[in-house]
Amino acid sequence: MSEKSLSDLIHNPSCLEDYDPNSMPVAQARQYIREFLNPATTRESVSIRSALGRVLAEDILSPCNVPNHDNSAMDGYAFNADDLASSGETALRVIGTAYAGKAYAGALGKGQCVRIMTGAVMPQGADTVVIQERVSAENDTIRFTDGPKRGANTRYAGEDLAQGQRVLPAGHLIRAADLGLIASLGIGELKVYRKLRVAFFSTGDELVGIGQELKAGQVYDSNRYTLYGMLTRLGVEIIDMGIVRDVPELLEQALLDASACADVILTSGGVSVGEADFMKQLLEKLGQVVFWKVAMKPGRPLAYGKVGHAHYFGLPGNPVAVMVSFYQFVREALLVLMGQPAPTPSPLLSAICTGEIKKLTGRTEFQRGILYPDQDGSWKVRPTGNQGSGILRSMSEANCFIVLDENTGNIVAGTPVQVQILEGII
Repeated sequence: MSEKSLSDLIHNPSCLEDYDPNSMPVAQARQYIREFLNPATTRESVSIRSALGRVLAEDILSPCNVPNHDNSAMDGYAFNADDLASSGETALRVIGTAYAGKAYAGALGKGQCVRIMTGAVMPQGADTVVIQERVSAENDTIRFTDGPKRGANTRYAGEDLAQGQRVLPAGHLIRAADLGLIASLGIGELKVYRKLRVAFFSTGDELVGIGQELKAGQVYDSNRYTLYGMLTRLGVEIIDMGIVRDVPELLEQALLDASACADVILTSGGVSVGEADFMKQLLEKLGQVVFWKVAMKPGRPLAYGKVGHAHYFGLPGNPVAVMVSFYQFVREALLVLMGQPAPTPSPLLSAICTGEIKKLTGRTEFQRGILYPDQDGSWKVRPTGNQGSGILRSMSEANCFIVLDENTGNIVAGTPVQVQILEGII
């Protein structure tokens, strides 16, 4: 499939097996989108403090061993295991102290030990640490009977990372823990792919912006704000183009302007069949766009393609459908375009549904739910109530999706279901 172009698909749909733009299963729609994505290639250097959420453009190799010396994993006494008594009590003479950052300068002789702190360099001649709780100390002598095995409580040079070892691969999305890992190597500047530029606008004559007075039949535009929040979490460069009225000339100019400055264009509204036929005509005029009716609820209308060199996603107009479509299709696509070769999919977990759910087979549904631990230790999930695609409150209350595949029908209370946790995605 990867050898085919988007133009092949549009003008000769039979070039791909099982392609049906009017009845696209969720998994298949994700796969088709994935086949036509071209990840970012432009690189730039950023400081480590600016790297969170960016994608590495080259492997990070360890310039040194981590740790760079053998050291103690515990507070205790460092000694040579050859001095352990074959039976009974072991007695050792304390000849000094080793602190973290201040190594003991001498070497151990037979029957000697050094008081050592966690992280301190192992003294010359020592290979084992007995923790302080296991010994009795009197003057300059320690005694213990339960001797540790050779090498106990010791961390060896290169045990975490060996010099030259690949620490993080190109294509890795940098997380908070990675910043500390990279800093531990003494690396302060990284090569990352440039930020993805995403332009978005809402369409519809009924929409007004915050601060304007609502007239009969008008609603405030909420979609741009949820899109802004979701895009911000992904760390892309955001271009908010506002509200565009349902006027062909205005829509055409907006699409042209967006394609000139962005890598990706997102629109909400105007892609349902019969809702705005001129939108479909504009997209066919300006680029290559496939209109899908994805077999899902909410979010059935979805358009994907290209306008100029920019990738285009036409999302539904209903607020919940916009968010569901973004999470299920756009988010992963953006991560690929940002340079991640294989983004980790959100895991599906099992929980007991506490309420009944009405559902038709033949489509995947993403019900909004609240996942919680029960007193018996099991995880349970309850629907948020009204699941209408215009009930944005349901998304605000939810902490998960209840994912019901196309083969699932009505759900009775007490049935195990799959859930997709939203924390970390939203």
